[in-house]
Amino acid sequence: MPIHLEIVTAERVVLSDDVDMINAPTKDGRVGILPRHAPLLTILEVGELDIVKDGVTTPFAISGGFMEVLPNRVTILADTAERADEIDEARAEAARRAAEQRIAERKSAQDLALAEAELRRALVQLKVAQLKKIRRERD
Repeated sequence: MPIHLEIVTAERVVLSDDVDMINAPTKDGRVGILPRHAPLLTILEVGELDIVKDGVTTPFAISGGFMEVLPNRVTILADTAERADEIDEARAEAARRAAEQRIAERKSAQDLALAEAELRRALVQLKVAQLKKIRRERD
């Protein structure tokens, strides 16, 4: 019995599908969601969101948001969400370098916090893109 998942950003519906499991990065740590899960509303952190369907795990890079879990449906309202094949690795690498440069400059506490958030997003994008490559090589 699958659970219906919708991943939505301000720009688009990223995914609307029945899945077997969701593993999400929340403020309190990673949370695994299966069908008939107890209702839950949680804050999502920047990280890798894993979706399992028919034994295949599909990673997404998300940059925070909210997740509502009901027994037969999960809705993720994400700031951003990208499938591995949507990630431009060169852009993510450039964002990583730029964020590291801003961190090194330490202009202000606010600038440092923004740069650290940008660095986390870029690192997650690079990790998810690499996972896709590794899985493609194994298949």
